[in-house]
Amino acid sequence: MRNRTKFRRRLRFARTRLREWRMIAKGLLSTRHPVLAHIIPIRRCNLSCAYCNEYDDHSKPVPLEEMYRRTDRLAEIGTTIITISGGEPLMHPELDRIIGRIRQRGMIAGLITNGYLLTAERIERLNRAGLEHLQISIDNVMPDEVSKKSLKVLDQKLRLLAEHAWFQVNINSVLGSGVKDPADALVVARRALELGFTSTVGIIHDGSGQLRPLGTQERAIFETITKMGRRSFSRFNSFQRNIARGEPNEWRCRSGSRYLYICEDGLVHWCSQQRGYPGIPLEKYTAEDRRREFYTRKPCAPLCTVSCVQQVAMVDNWRAPQNLKPRPAQVPPPPAPLVELTGAGSREQR
Repeated sequence: MRNRTKFRRRLRFARTRLREWRMIAKGLLSTRHPVLAHIIPIRRCNLSCAYCNEYDDHSKPVPLEEMYRRTDRLAEIGTTIITISGGEPLMHPELDRIIGRIRQRGMIAGLITNGYLLTAERIERLNRAGLEHLQISIDNVMPDEVSKKSLKVLDQKLRLLAEHAWFQVNINSVLGSGVKDPADALVVARRALELGFTSTVGIIHDGSGQLRPLGTQERAIFETITKMGRRSFSRFNSFQRNIARGEPNEWRCRSGSRYLYICEDGLVHWCSQQRGYPGIPLEKYTAEDRRREFYTRKPCAPLCTVSCVQQVAMVDNWRAPQNLKPRPAQVPPPPAPLVELTGAGSREQR
């Protein structure tokens, strides 16, 4: 069973990697389409991590037909990758069908989850749906009052993924303010590699996605994790290293154009930490809107820590200077406690 799973994982990995290289080529040839979109099918979460501003405890799932309309619209405008997050996306009763629709429309399908709801049967369903990437963030070794996403609780889920998952699995550990023991990140990263997964490290930022530099011990751990394994796409830049040192980055954020964040209400935002900009419904979001955001200089960019947005921007950092000012926000911004997203330091699967 384990050998069969490894074979299927390698096969899906090879196919996905080929499509990713095609994505890069397509992105270099044209600036007219989104490279990556995050969609939120449900804001509700089964956990209540103290640092997070991306969940509630009551929202209903977005109806399936509405999710179909949104994924179809993203396909129509040429989106390459859709990553599903939340809230906790595994709480959506029709998640498998949403993933299937993404794949049917020719896009790469990814999922960010806290992992609590994974079972062997649930993983097999994700395999059949065609999922290609899954990420779990693990915040500590032992659960505490800030986060229950601990290695102690989730290790059994990681073993299930190692045994059953055909898709790529990335485990993201965490450094920064609010983390009691920075050494936990290294324990988590080593466990991820031991199970054959990729490993990244995220740096906690404030509720606007802004920089909180690391201390000396944290920077040393950060460097250790980023050096683990072979080089991959997420490590082709110094973005996260500058963040770790508390230094700003000079880059051209293409959020609202090459990267789209579509909330549960179907509005397009720059990212999860800048909700309200531009705050336009996806069905009304035009090529002209995307063009304008492509050339809009974002004031939050120099101290931004949202690495997935920066990685997408790498395709265009060498061209098209930004000289437009942002438009006014269309909806009020959300509350702003600490949050964290994906980080640096990946190892390719074997």
